[in-house]
Amino acid sequence: MLSKKGTKAATIDTLLTEKRKFKPSSSFARQANAKKSIYTTAKKDYVKFWENLASELVWKKKWKKGLTWKAPDAKWFVGGKLNVTESCLDRHIEEGRKNQAAFIWEGEPGDRRTLTYYELYKQVCKFANVLKSLGIRKGDRVAIYLPMIPELVISMLACARIGAIHSVVFGGFSPESLRDRILDLEAKLLITADGGYRRGQIIPLKHDADVALNECPSVTDVIIIKRGDFLLRFKEGRDHWYHRMMQEADAHCPPVSVDSEHPLFILYTSGTTGKPKGIMHTTGGYLTGVYATTKYVFDVKGDDVFWCTADIGWITGHSYIVYGPMAMGVTQVMYEGAPDWPDKDRFWQIVEDYGVSVFYTAPTAIRAFMKWGEQFPRKHDLSTLRLLGTVGEPINPEAWMWYYEHIGNKKCPIVDTWWQTETGHILITPLPGVTATKPGSATRPFPGIEAKILDEQGREIKEGGGYLAITKPWPGMLRGIWGDRKRFIETYWSKWDGIYFPGDGAKIDKDKYFWILGRVDDVINTAGHRISTMEVESALVEHNAVVEAAVVGIPHELKGQCLVAFVTLGGETTFDDIISRQLRDFVARKIGAIARPERIINAPELPKTRSGKIMRRLLRDIATGKLLGDTTTLADPDVLARIQRRYEED
Repeated sequence: MLSKKGTKAATIDTLLTEKRKFKPSSSFARQANAKKSIYTTAKKDYVKFWENLASELVWKKKWKKGLTWKAPDAKWFVGGKLNVTESCLDRHIEEGRKNQAAFIWEGEPGDRRTLTYYELYKQVCKFANVLKSLGIRKGDRVAIYLPMIPELVISMLACARIGAIHSVVFGGFSPESLRDRILDLEAKLLITADGGYRRGQIIPLKHDADVALNECPSVTDVIIIKRGDFLLRFKEGRDHWYHRMMQEADAHCPPVSVDSEHPLFILYTSGTTGKPKGIMHTTGGYLTGVYATTKYVFDVKGDDVFWCTADIGWITGHSYIVYGPMAMGVTQVMYEGAPDWPDKDRFWQIVEDYGVSVFYTAPTAIRAFMKWGEQFPRKHDLSTLRLLGTVGEPINPEAWMWYYEHIGNKKCPIVDTWWQTETGHILITPLPGVTATKPGSATRPFPGIEAKILDEQGREIKEGGGYLAITKPWPGMLRGIWGDRKRFIETYWSKWDGIYFPGDGAKIDKDKYFWILGRVDDVINTAGHRISTMEVESALVEHNAVVEAAVVGIPHELKGQCLVAFVTLGGETTFDDIISRQLRDFVARKIGAIARPERIINAPELPKTRSGKIMRRLLRDIATGKLLGDTTTLADPDVLARIQRRYEED
């Protein structure tokens, strides 16, 4: 098969083209942390590039070798010793930032707290001593099951202070999900709260933790943080109140130096089949990666107010709420609740109240803001914003433009970042002040990262679609799946020899910009064409009646597979046969008849995880009439029942 240009077709057909381009303003470029020369410096000696960045952190003992690499095993800063909390806390106090706000926290009910770097340092030291009093030592695993409160950050840093390995479990997960993670970790201690708040409802964390712990014999102690006046059962001898233990604790705790390759945390990510994968990240390389990307991708300065809206239960919160921004010594906003509680302008109220200057959120959130309407951000003064970011999944160009126009007022650069739980930090991204951006493109690999588009045989595709591949090791890369070496190799290193396969399809354009097409599981083989569902979704969202879309492939007796689209309509548009036909024809005009959906389904909402990702797997189950798969990670399981009813009615 030949492409339009007469060359051999790529692994994945690329159908959409985006011609809009936004160059950095000269004023932003002048003040930017990154300069164009950073790419040349990194390419000249990429290990030395990362070593220079690592040297900006606090080390107890300098490393002997920057990198040793025998696929799939990398070791960064070999022989070096450090403790991450010295880079995140101690040095800011020593350098005169002790009274600077580290976190400005707002709870969903409206309660507020501010913690300076010095106050946070004392709290971390005290809690580290509490952990030691319960027998927690270097290498022990500690499970953390908390809402978005400052004590979550304190707990993580207290573990790191003494060399214990933390594993944060998102506070919205079920008792079964918590149980499975604790069992896999063989955690000795659980840190939880009496409860939390979400959309005005109480989340019964301690109750759910008790259910999980009925089957977790490794846990000998539970520390409970008092978030409200929630009813709970208290098990004498096992359960301890955080505030009471903190009253007696010493505010000085010397940091335990650990090897650069010592595990810092284990974070679980869902597998397509089987149990969740415990992704293991180590200390020196991970901290270097998140520090460097915070510095150059988010361009943070001493007077910035940084707000990453992710939950710390996900990797985004680990890397760009806790470790990266704190290593930079920046002031951050931390918010407990939902973006639409008590109304749909809660985020913009927070931006205005605290003068947020750098804002990082997910495309799914942006599409929700679009659906709610521009009147909500327009009610607030967003003039303090100077940089916007997106994370989580590919952003469609129309959502990018809405974000640029209605949140950034056409003056804020947008950094569309690609990375994963497994990569630890951002790998593909624009650099503000340096990179001309294109709506929907993550643009270029971060300096010191080598990414390519390969075909099935591992041959490089210079222009067109294929598989995303990371061809050199990077500092923050996962060091394994906890307790499962075989799965680690099979999942990430078996497609090509010595090359990391993240599982995403992507395309590269004539300017060498990368466009992420989503999981290869979401690439549909229809009538001999391999089509990314992301491109079809982007085309649908360009229609002025559609605010969000999810496309899946189902078996078809002639085509092999056909496309079924689930769409959420905006405004006063009514779903009927006419709009369905219009949308199918619109896709055909935009990207070709081969991408015309076989069927359009009315979905007032789409099923999403609590981190905002659309669960296309469950939509595929609905479209094929299968029993629904695992729904434990859904933010609202009732959405599926509503879609299923619409599917049957249509």
